[in-house]
Amino acid sequence: MMAICHLEAWLRLALLPGIGPVRGRQLLARSSLDRLCQADAPALVQLGLNAQQIAHWLNPDQRKLSRVFSWLEQAGNQLLTLDDVAYPRLLRETVGAPLLLFVQGHVEALSTPLLAVVGTRQPTPGGRLAAQCLGRDLVQAGIGLCSGLALGIDGVAHQTALQQHGVTVAVLGTGLAQIYPRRHIPLARDILAQGGALVSEFWPDEGVRAENFPRRNRIISGLSMGTLVVEAAEQSGSLITARLALEQGRELFVVPGSWQNPQARGCHRLIQQGAKLVCNAADIVEELGQFLGDKGRMAPDGAPQKLPGHLPTDNLLDNVGYEATDIDTIAALSQCPIDQVMGQLIELELLGWIASVPGGYVRTRRD
Repeated sequence: MMAICHLEAWLRLALLPGIGPVRGRQLLARSSLDRLCQADAPALVQLGLNAQQIAHWLNPDQRKLSRVFSWLEQAGNQLLTLDDVAYPRLLRETVGAPLLLFVQGHVEALSTPLLAVVGTRQPTPGGRLAAQCLGRDLVQAGIGLCSGLALGIDGVAHQTALQQHGVTVAVLGTGLAQIYPRRHIPLARDILAQGGALVSEFWPDEGVRAENFPRRNRIISGLSMGTLVVEAAEQSGSLITARLALEQGRELFVVPGSWQNPQARGCHRLIQQGAKLVCNAADIVEELGQFLGDKGRMAPDGAPQKLPGHLPTDNLLDNVGYEATDIDTIAALSQCPIDQVMGQLIELELLGWIASVPGGYVRTRRD
């Protein structure tokens, strides 16, 4: 456990007006933290601090410091500084890595092989299913899922990792004492209970501010080996994460969608610009071998059970698409009675070939 004086020095540095992650690193490159602690006003001027910054350094906001120390006294709460051995290596290597990371839960989760999964807050049934299926197979391959705890694809990614007993990390755009959205407070608790972590660069009592959410995206991509985008409109915030991933030298993967789906237009644009189109989890794992080593071996995929040999069921499956198909359409295309169609759909769902979604059924496997 680091000495309180050392921790307080980092907190004071983070409180300096006009000193963000980049300028903070530059300041530390000119002077050690210990030297800053011992410097008087003239010495601080020589280090490039202005009068306002010197005043804040010498007389920090004690109430704010006190609230942080009180937060750290609660079980499971930790603060990682940029020089901490537990600070995740991949994130430290990025430009603009936070000087401080507030962490709740299991710090070691931050250093496991992670893939960022981002996308729309209003996914289609097909998009939700894609995130679930890919997430399941990635977790089985030993990869943790990192996302932003938002509604939609973020939540699906976290929930899928938990269902597979895998690691998941949620990066918040608020302080960790102000979970947002509040609807996901139970999800946040489940993440902590199952060995994951909540992370934020914002002080624990920081509330919702719109400008903070794009900032948190660089941490999502920075913690991760690569970023997977599942359904993103052309103006989606997920595209910010995608751009940041590329700037950080990370892999970018995209799930294609229907040309009629406006939620997929941002994904198609990314593919046109060179992002890797993903058909299955193996497409991702093979690109991440440099990060994964032996951990990157795909677990044997559970082969679907053989279809019954009679033609009606085979014909029925041929008429269930990868976008939601309603029962009436399936019955009409397969030219089977509706009661027979319903029975065979249940059979196919139990065998793992299709899934029930709002609006009908979608196919989950290829032949």
